Amino acid sequence: MSWFESLILGLVQGLTEFLPISSSAHLRLTAAFASWDDPGAAFTAITQIGTETAVLIYFRKDIARIISAWSRSLVDKTMRQDHDARMGWLVIIGSIPIGVLGVTLKDQIEGPFRDLRITATTLIVMGVVLGIADRLAAREEAGGKHRMPKERKSLQELTVRDGLVYGVCQAMALIPGVSRSGATISGGLLMSYSREAAARYSFLLAIPAVLASGLYELKDASEGGHVSWGPTIFATIIAFFVGYVVIAWFMKFISTKSFMPFVYYRILLGIVIIVLVSMGALSPHAAESAG
Repeated sequence: MSWFESLILGLVQGLTEFLPISSSAHLRLTAAFASWDDPGAAFTAITQIGTETAVLIYFRKDIARIISAWSRSLVDKTMRQDHDARMGWLVIIGSIPIGVLGVTLKDQIEGPFRDLRITATTLIVMGVVLGIADRLAAREEAGGKHRMPKERKSLQELTVRDGLVYGVCQAMALIPGVSRSGATISGGLLMSYSREAAARYSFLLAIPAVLASGLYELKDASEGGHVSWGPTIFATIIAFFVGYVVIAWFMKFISTKSFMPFVYYRILLGIVIIVLVSMGALSPHAAESAG
């Protein structure tokens, strides 16, 4: 991998990780369209450490409060009903599905799941799901002629069942094209959580999964010696700075805006990929040589 490739891929990772459009799909597609080697699942997982570091810094107050309350709840029973302590347990519970499936489906994630036809299909299908979830949320919030506006749920109302549903949604992002934030936000909206609550929990839930995945791939790559360390570290740093800016923008955007621009983009991109593959202009296995 060249330094120029790492610069572009780091920018792509930082720009797309927190938007509901799938960072893994965009890394894969960037390599395919540029006729580069597939950066591979290891590169993706390691650069995600950079974007998750941006999450740790942006939500540092929330995270510190949650860790503190959760730690105290281990020895102080009165703390177990505290919202922050419960949030700590819910993040742990919600991380179980992706942990189990990530290990179980590792070979598929690094192989068959990277087929561009699968990527295109998941971009379209999950785009439609996000669109439906967004429309239902907007309808409830606005009310109508014969119905009152309905207040969406906050994270104070998050239950163990909902936390597990979020976790299952997050696990779907193991398939390129799904999008971790897109799947979890869609799940949250369909469970009647507000846009802000769904996005915030999505970011918090991603921390253990992404850091664990990145560290696992880091260990595997160190032993296997199949990662270009200089360019990969450079891309990770780029992803961190760009990712932080995107988080700040996205949290402001969703407070007043719809997710529909992302829905249209996902569907259009998926259709373009299907057309190009069908015409033979793009191989469904393009850029897989390093995968």
